[in-house]
Amino acid sequence: MIHYQLRCGQDHGFDGWFKDSATFEQQARLGLIECPECGGVEVERALMAPAVSRRAAPPVLVEPPQPPAAAASPPAEAPVAVPAEVKMAGGRIPAQIVAVLQRIRAEVEKNCDYVGADFADEARKIHNGETEPRSIYGEATEEDAESLAEDGIDIGRIPWVPRADG
Repeated sequence: MIHYQLRCGQDHGFDGWFKDSATFEQQARLGLIECPECGGVEVERALMAPAVSRRAAPPVLVEPPQPPAAAASPPAEAPVAVPAEVKMAGGRIPAQIVAVLQRIRAEVEKNCDYVGADFADEARKIHNGETEPRSIYGEATEEDAESLAEDGIDIGRIPWVPRADG
């Protein structure tokens, strides 16, 4: 995933997360990116400072391929306290985004196996059929993540914010 600071034609700034730069370009060209303030679709990347992390990389998540499922009702959302803003490498994350990330974290922890620093090795074993397919999460270095991507193993990174209950 790649994070961009974006700016609309009315000069409103906002964030966007995309699979890669080509995905951003395609969505922008098709008018699929909308300014949350004015609804404008004339969006371009804004100047950004590089994000330099001083701590371990955020947990990485891999989902095994799932067979198509019949339409089901979405799970009920647990109430989550909206915390004060959380600081990340690129600045502060708004409280509403933190609350969503906390719900994502809770779902990941509830439905996936934590494999810690063995994430890259375990993801490869699952991908190669050496281990039973299952959803996992853990830590990976930037080099591990790039190597997994080069091997055709899809992973996703999510900002790992403090738990809602802690």
